[in-house]
Amino acid sequence: MLNDAKLRSAKPRDKAYKLTDSHRLYLLVKPNGGKLWRWNYAYGGKQKSMHFGIYPMVSLVEARTKRNEARAILSEGKDPAIVKKLTIEANRKATACTFERVAREWHEVFKSQWAPVHADDILRSLERDVFPAIGKFPIADIEPPLVVKLLREIEARGSIETAKRVRQRISSVYIYAIAEGVAKSDPADKLAAVLKPLRKGRQPAITDLKKLREMICTAEEDPARPITRLAMRFLALTAVRPGELRGARWDEFEDLDGDEPLWRIPAERMKGDQDRKREEGGDHLVPLSHQAVAILRALWPLTGACPLLFPSNRHPHKPMSENAIGYLLNRAGYHGHHVPHGFRAAFSTIMNEWADREGKENDRAIIDLMLAHVPPKKSEGAYNRAAYMPRRRELAQLWADMLTATLPSPWVLVERPSKRTGDHSRRRVPLPVSVDFRFPERSKAA
Repeated sequence: MLNDAKLRSAKPRDKAYKLTDSHRLYLLVKPNGGKLWRWNYAYGGKQKSMHFGIYPMVSLVEARTKRNEARAILSEGKDPAIVKKLTIEANRKATACTFERVAREWHEVFKSQWAPVHADDILRSLERDVFPAIGKFPIADIEPPLVVKLLREIEARGSIETAKRVRQRISSVYIYAIAEGVAKSDPADKLAAVLKPLRKGRQPAITDLKKLREMICTAEEDPARPITRLAMRFLALTAVRPGELRGARWDEFEDLDGDEPLWRIPAERMKGDQDRKREEGGDHLVPLSHQAVAILRALWPLTGACPLLFPSNRHPHKPMSENAIGYLLNRAGYHGHHVPHGFRAAFSTIMNEWADREGKENDRAIIDLMLAHVPPKKSEGAYNRAAYMPRRRELAQLWADMLTATLPSPWVLVERPSKRTGDHSRRRVPLPVSVDFRFPERSKAA
């Protein structure tokens, strides 16, 4: 049996010689003074040898550990030398499979399933927030604390929602990596519980009229789908909830060619409990301004053949993505400053300030009614949702006049370029005979 004293005192000779240990482990001492750990074994009827490293870089204890591990592999009927080569090759491949490499491969595989704008947003978020932090690490070696660190840095700049989305995208990359055999676990899987909760309360909104116009104008110049631009303008004019807008159907509109155009949103599509949704006479009535009708006139050739005003580009029978308008605002540079729901806050703030300046205190309750807010101490069922319709129509027109004073015609939004070259929403479609209203052809003055 060897010990450290024997190993240290071993001197080179004219010829190489061995210092043997137990179970065929030995130290080969070369004439040049080098000392190499080797182990002899038999496999497949042949005598073979493995080397375990150079002494003293590999100590006696470490050499014996390597020998014992090799003997265990041999006892399983495997050649330890082959297993070692395969392990080295696997380690090399694992090192080459960095997070960035696998993430870009994942993105390339799945991007055809996403809208191009969404696909671009995903890649930009990875390039901005993830690749600089963990992109160069082997994907199989990344542990949860490293992922938490990069998510905390995103939270530190106030982007709580972004941190949650980034965690989800990292997790999606790992699901792909596990399926491809380049990772065994997902370090981001359980991290949702340790992230900061989203701030509740009022959502980001621009409530200054001039800045609101500038924001709408900037967003409408983005190369988006025409129906997305029109949807945002219509949302701003009607101040309905984004979910109510996405589900809007052509058969919900009345008298569009008449003097009192109206959007009747069925009670079952409104926010509230089941009693609210079953309420008789509970439809939300939205009087439409001339500008709102003009948007519908521009939208009709694009989606008039569909039941929905704002259908998905890929699935015309489904509503547009709930993120479409939000992404439009984000791309325009208003992330964290204004969200689609913020148009309701803008309408409420600006119109109530106008009512205060003009001494129209009674209009405050009407403005709440236009937002489908139930006054305090009023039950849903006892609330007259059709009240004050003439004044609501006047206020809707006043709001539209203020909001669109510096905005282009809806037809301009249709004719601006779309980022999707294959966007079939630009097609003009015939008027279905089942619809009981008719829009006249576009005039030169439109």
